[in-house]
Amino acid sequence: MKKVLVATEKPFAKEAVDSIKEIAEKAGYNLILLEKYTEKSQLIQAVADVDAMIIRSDIADKDVINAGKNLKIIVRAGAGYDNIDLAAASANNVVAMNTPGQNSNAVAELAIGMMIYMARGCFNGKSGTELRGKKLGIHAYGNVGKYVAEIAKGFGMEIFAFDPFVSREAIEKDGIIALETVEELYSKCNYVSLHIPANEHTKKSINYDLLSKMPEFAVLVNTARKEVINEEDLLRIMDEKQKFYYLSDIEPGLKDAFLEKFSGRIYFTPKKMGAQTEEANVNAGIAAINQIIGFMENGDNTFQVNK
Repeated sequence: MKKVLVATEKPFAKEAVDSIKEIAEKAGYNLILLEKYTEKSQLIQAVADVDAMIIRSDIADKDVINAGKNLKIIVRAGAGYDNIDLAAASANNVVAMNTPGQNSNAVAELAIGMMIYMARGCFNGKSGTELRGKKLGIHAYGNVGKYVAEIAKGFGMEIFAFDPFVSREAIEKDGIIALETVEELYSKCNYVSLHIPANEHTKKSINYDLLSKMPEFAVLVNTARKEVINEEDLLRIMDEKQKFYYLSDIEPGLKDAFLEKFSGRIYFTPKKMGAQTEEANVNAGIAAINQIIGFMENGDNTFQVNK
């Protein structure tokens, strides 16, 4: 019987686990749970004899992948997959996949929720501002960006988007204003919502030159990855612009420096929480187990992210 390991330091919701188990067992697979583990060695031990593995934000590095002697596929239940060593997976003939779109609404709702929280002064009882009429820029118009735009329309925001990989026609058919350059996006918008991946082209790309183009009142919302932010440059901008705000569901590496100087103009969630809803848990978990079965039984590699 083929074995599927669900390795989650931050466990799925119970409904998600029950659904994953039901689908796996119906297909003749044995499901193994490793939840709330505290040591990498526990993951290395658990992966030793399984055929497939589902992870969330857990790190599938070279050591983990090398330990999986029977491992054929890893699925990251979520969109981002920078926690998988793709080179190590390819070297071991392990297919790596993500589950794009399954967490998108959850992340989008968090992004909008943080905008409201900061616009209202973190609910401090004083007068705040409104989202209606403000210009919102969506940096990367993928699944999450589309949901953010859809929600923001209900608030009466003026919405712009930049994505070099999405055609102007595709953006404009959704009633969004497509911009030609990223510089134009940051120059026009009071709010910018980040949805770019972290890779060699994007790491630290949100830098001083880009941020300095934003209006005097500006809010940067990051539900993507902390690595895309040049934190030293962001600190400099916040020092220069007294109405520049930063919201994120990823604590920055320079957390103490931000808190020391700008505690009233920043907000970080305690942990990365974009996908932390029961609905997203269920959607991503079910997608992950179905993709494993589809690959193992039929060779379906639709969502493969390594070569």
